[in-house]
Amino acid sequence: MAEITAAMVKELRETSGAGMMDCKKALNETGGDMDTAVDWLRTKGLATAAKKAGRTAAEGLVGVATSGTRGSAVEINSETDFVAKNDQFQAFVRDVTALALHTGANDIATLGAASMGEGSVQDKLTANIATIGENQSLRRVKTLSVNEGAIVSYVHNAAAPGLGKIGVLVALEGNADANAIETLGKQLAMHIAATNPSALHEEGLDEALVSRERAIAMEKAAESGKPTNIIEKMVEGAIAKFRKENALLSQLFVMDNKTKIADVVAAAAKDAGGSIALVDYVRFQLGEGIEKTETDFAAEVAAASGVPQNA
Repeated sequence: MAEITAAMVKELRETSGAGMMDCKKALNETGGDMDTAVDWLRTKGLATAAKKAGRTAAEGLVGVATSGTRGSAVEINSETDFVAKNDQFQAFVRDVTALALHTGANDIATLGAASMGEGSVQDKLTANIATIGENQSLRRVKTLSVNEGAIVSYVHNAAAPGLGKIGVLVALEGNADANAIETLGKQLAMHIAATNPSALHEEGLDEALVSRERAIAMEKAAESGKPTNIIEKMVEGAIAKFRKENALLSQLFVMDNKTKIADVVAAAAKDAGGSIALVDYVRFQLGEGIEKTETDFAAEVAAASGVPQNA
């Protein structure tokens, strides 16, 4: 069995919101596997967090740029937040995002090979690493477009215009008034930044994710001691609730917490006297899903100098 360290307990506690002793027990019960331990806590009703995907575990910036019916979002990572505040790095992220918008790039290989000055984006990135003195990487890019309507952007925790820790694009297709589409798009983008939906439609949810939720719901329901037919209904009810809460169009709008997003869009279209359809979205959160190694800076300095830290 893997050794359960204090750092593992601390990480699970921050991830799940559960108590320290419960986290330690969960890790012992699951052999130290962090994801399984989160599920174990949830089955016991001890965890408050449903997923780890939103944790920020790397530095850098998310850039967004739009031009009418097209928009792009790019994430570029750095080792420290100091680099994210660097003018050279910010200019690079801004230029790469604009280039993604111009080329319509939807994968890192294409974006990295795109021409930038006398070389490629990747060449410029390599030069930045040499001059700034810190590792950096192109992580992901997504470009959205519509035939008619607009791509609307929003940046949360902005470090500069179009740059921040969370970047959102909303694709609205339709012939309604441009101002109405822009206003709706901003509201929806802020909602997406806050709620982090997993898919546009319930049908688009990852079935592996749904299966995981089903297993958790089944174990919880089984502990109730109720008859099999009641347990089955409890599980199906839990899954239906999960689908609604994690698909954008069926989520409740954060501004009133009672109207489904699909109905918000329909009402905006009716008020504007035209058509509006929410057809896609992008939400990039800086460092999402990246495990960040914690370092002891004082210990590193002491080791490099050859002087014991407690000497």
